[in-house]
Amino acid sequence: MSLCASACLRLTNMVRGVFATLEATPPTLLQLLLRLGIAGVFWTSGQVKIADWQSTLYLFREEYRVPLLPADFAAALATAGELAFPVLLVFGLATRLSALGLLGMTATIQIFVYPGNWMEHLMWASILLVLITKGPGKLSLDHVISQLLRGPGNVRAPD
Repeated sequence: MSLCASACLRLTNMVRGVFATLEATPPTLLQLLLRLGIAGVFWTSGQVKIADWQSTLYLFREEYRVPLLPADFAAALATAGELAFPVLLVFGLATRLSALGLLGMTATIQIFVYPGNWMEHLMWASILLVLITKGPGKLSLDHVISQLLRGPGNVRAPD
């Protein structure tokens, strides 16, 4: 075997080893990272809103103009969601419901507020859809609660 072929074989085996290691990553670790990452996005936005409530109200009245809801109510609702849902996601409590709420907010922002930011919103929606469809993982209070509620012989609740 030539030196080049030998080096290529070693490199190929090394790359396969790296991929095998990555594929062995527990999904629950990825679910935790997704929960923390998306929680940070919305938590930060909620913190900005409560830091200057008058500016928040102005934005909802003059720039955002979400249809069907009065601006002050929409501002309060959005801020409450941006502060409550991320906390629940961090702890993995009511994860699917929280992710669904944030997905609704993301859709509202995309459709009515900042349609030009579709790439960012697509990233948020993708993360939230993974959490809605796959759940929070084993490193979550949802998982602990499902384990406690599951009696002997009962079918395992999804993570």
